[in-house]
Amino acid sequence: MLGFVRVDNESLVACLGDPQRAVAAYHELLRRGEDAVGAVRDGLGDGNPAVREGCCRLLDHLVDTDSMDLLIAMADDPDARVRTAAFHALACDRCKGDTCAPGAGQVLEPALRHLASDPDPHVRARAAELVGKFAHTEVRAAKALETSHAQDPSPAVRKKAGWYAPGGAIYERTVPRTLP
Repeated sequence: MLGFVRVDNESLVACLGDPQRAVAAYHELLRRGEDAVGAVRDGLGDGNPAVREGCCRLLDHLVDTDSMDLLIAMADDPDARVRTAAFHALACDRCKGDTCAPGAGQVLEPALRHLASDPDPHVRARAAELVGKFAHTEVRAAKALETSHAQDPSPAVRKKAGWYAPGGAIYERTVPRTLP
């Protein structure tokens, strides 16, 4: 099956760090769904950043309430690719189905911190997406996006922050509607 010597969940998680096997292992773990979540959670502590990144990407689809704190902690991983994947997973509602997304009390502080000072522009851009989810309800989020839009050294981050900041295209499209 799949051309792997071992196909238990832990072995497949380890294969996320092997460029030759990562894609097949990712898809098989995703197919296994809930049955693989424990091994995926454990993989967040792996010494190989590619494994941690793959586990963050898997939790984007497989996240459950027990995994949320672990995923939030990955926002402070030493590897920028892992932080980028963690922020995407925390911000993306599309991949999660019926699972509740984390609230501002859980994720806004790390997102604001990384938006303001992460050395990697990809991480700052993903942090802008997460901060943008709270731009309508949290004054600090709106202000941070406006600051990033005006001052970030990366043109791509300035552009993305502008989309989520008050007056931006995504901000306007996501204005909460009141019922008549």
